[in-house]
Amino acid sequence: MRQDPIVVQPHDPRWQHDFDTQRLALEPVLAGLLVAPVEHIGSTSVPGLPAKTIVDMLAVVDDHQAFAPALPELLRIGWVHAPEPGDVEQRKWSVCFPSAELRTHHLHVVEHASTGWRDWLLFRDYLRVHPEAAHRYATLKAELAAQDRRDRVRYRSGKAPLIGELMDEARAWSSPA
Repeated sequence: MRQDPIVVQPHDPRWQHDFDTQRLALEPVLAGLLVAPVEHIGSTSVPGLPAKTIVDMLAVVDDHQAFAPALPELLRIGWVHAPEPGDVEQRKWSVCFPSAELRTHHLHVVEHASTGWRDWLLFRDYLRVHPEAAHRYATLKAELAAQDRRDRVRYRSGKAPLIGELMDEARAWSSPA
């Protein structure tokens, strides 16, 4: 059971360093599986954007099932398998550091053929270059977190409409005219 409350904090430039440190630990372990470098995603990856202090990371692999044998080696370097609802259906793995309950990092391992991970990168990139969109997102996240710091389902569902709107903007922004 997750113990970390939903606390949105001002952006901390150390989040990039925290990502880099764990990326350097992960990439040698996952080297034979990765089809792209490990990416920093989520709110901690957007300079200036307030966030929960969990560094989200993305690893794209060629085959979802081929990742399973890497779990013992990840455990050896301090990462634990932390399944989330929808992981099986999405052919996704969730791995956390240092524990599922008190995670500081969350690695989302997805199959290259899946579609959602491309949106995560697009959303990150859009917020990085559109501060007004990032501000709208930050304001909503702070409001939702203040209402109930334990209800993750409500927090996520409360963000969904704005994320959908911002994704539409991001797609229009990224499409050639």
